Amino acid sequence: MPGRVPDSYRFGHQPTEGGIVTITINTSDTAITDTAADRALKAKHAAMWASGNYSAVVTDVVAPLGGILVDAVGVRAGLCVLDVAAGTGTAALPAARRGATVTAIDLTPELLAVGRADAAAEGVDLTWQTADAEALPFPDAEFDAVVSAIGVMFAPHHQLAADELLRVCRPAGTVGVLSWTPEGFIGQMFAVMKPYAPSPPPGASPAPLWGSADHVRQLFGEGVTDLLARQRSLWVTRFGDGAEFRDYFKANYGPTIAVYRFIADDPAKVAALDADLAALGDRYLTDGVMQWDYLLVTATRR
Repeated sequence: MPGRVPDSYRFGHQPTEGGIVTITINTSDTAITDTAADRALKAKHAAMWASGNYSAVVTDVVAPLGGILVDAVGVRAGLCVLDVAAGTGTAALPAARRGATVTAIDLTPELLAVGRADAAAEGVDLTWQTADAEALPFPDAEFDAVVSAIGVMFAPHHQLAADELLRVCRPAGTVGVLSWTPEGFIGQMFAVMKPYAPSPPPGASPAPLWGSADHVRQLFGEGVTDLLARQRSLWVTRFGDGAEFRDYFKANYGPTIAVYRFIADDPAKVAALDADLAALGDRYLTDGVMQWDYLLVTATRR
């Protein structure tokens, strides 16, 4: 049965005219799809992720998460696997290396192009396709496993995306999702950016809610059995101090870039956000190591 967003969660992000948005969610579970407004929202979302250099973020920081997810799902040779909101192939490439037949979809063709080039250079064969996580272009029960590593969490309408993950997974197949937690470093980064971002579009949910086990259980509802949710940490050694983290994300990470673009004409706000992000990074750094918490969820499709 569909889940509702707890009132206590009041941050997240989606793009609007000015870029990234933090969200105060409309808890009515309203979701508008296949409309001009939704198409415009998705186009801006895709453009946001195409900005900067997300491929560098994957290579430098988050690449291990893909292997962690496909191992948890039990991806192996002979399985047909879909990676949803695949980006440059964080989970798709490890799945293909294990011998699975893999399709990687993402809303942003520029990210898929990077993944396609990486796969070709490595000699790994998989299919790359531009598609919306909320309207997957596949028949019911098409895949043995459906996965998403820090990807589907950014689809604005959580219930629609969750329903699609389940729809295209065969009965007794496996669904696996890895997401940043609300209370962890990345969730807190979005919370820090909230005062600097424009108002959200209606009906969108905060991305870090996918890092709440209760929220994911509500989204999947009776469509799954054997749901297992585990909170774990990615240990990041890329940054020497908070300012280095800030400057790196300011240059490479689409959501952060979009916030700065929105406030670019207000030097005082830019300076304040600079200080806030650097302070956040410093709070999470201990002896050169940062702890970024994520939630790893696996479940069996009914």
